[in-house]
Amino acid sequence: MFILGQPLSSKTLESTMDSTLDLKTATENKVNAFQRFWNGINWDQIIATLIEKTIYLLFLILLFAFLNRIGKALIDKTYGNYSKKQSFSESRLKTLHTLINNAFQYTLFFFFVYSLLTVVGVPVGSLLAGAGIAGVAIGLGAQGFMNDIITGFFIILEQQMDVGDYVRLTALGIEGTVTAVGLRTTQMKALDGTIHFIPNRNITTISNLSRSNMQVLIDVRIIPDEGYDKIIAIIDQVNLELKEKYSESIQTGPTIFGMVDLGNGNFAVRTTMYVLNGKQAPIREEFLAQYVKKLSEANFTIPNTPITLT
Repeated sequence: MFILGQPLSSKTLESTMDSTLDLKTATENKVNAFQRFWNGINWDQIIATLIEKTIYLLFLILLFAFLNRIGKALIDKTYGNYSKKQSFSESRLKTLHTLINNAFQYTLFFFFVYSLLTVVGVPVGSLLAGAGIAGVAIGLGAQGFMNDIITGFFIILEQQMDVGDYVRLTALGIEGTVTAVGLRTTQMKALDGTIHFIPNRNITTISNLSRSNMQVLIDVRIIPDEGYDKIIAIIDQVNLELKEKYSESIQTGPTIFGMVDLGNGNFAVRTTMYVLNGKQAPIREEFLAQYVKKLSEANFTIPNTPITLT
């Protein structure tokens, strides 16, 4: 025999044939092993298991869908009834409603995934054990975040402050108007326009200055010798006119307290009243301006000399 024009020896020929036979035998053995494996598969059991698992999965999906619908309906019904009976602001009620809904959804989702993995055959116990170690590390890092969430929840639930309230945070030395109350942070706008973003865990004492009527004191300086009774009559007339104008804002008064000594020979007539929170400044300004105007028109002197406090 010749290969590429060269004679092939009998030993080489025998070696080539042996290699070919070994390769053929190895291939046949692999094919036979695969056939034995394939033939050894219990297809009836596999199909039965797939049908069983599919039925369980469908049952779980239907069960948790039903629980989700029932739970949301109960939460919505409770929210509706509670909103009619309680004097919560709409923003607070919506926040609480969303918070409870989210907590319910997350809890339901956790149990659904747990049941799903159990049906599939995943060793959930081992996974939870491993996740528990990682959860401890994450929990330590997220402790401040969780404190913010819990504190924010109780601030909203207990109506400690609302958007628009003027509050003072004693421990932080901050005061201003609340612009947003969230589960993690609270936003406040100071009188100079500064916006403060405060983590809820730092809020310890809240002094809310917007929950009750506020007292307004108005002092108009006078010279008693010019006719105290006439001055009182003019101030009383102004009070009657402006009380009708601000009837919705003035809750009590105005009442003429009488003459007060400002020191160093300076005297004033003081008027007191209680008004809705937030209305103090415009009402004080309007009353004082009218006092000065009417007294000046009646030729009474309004002293303008500085008052020295000792």
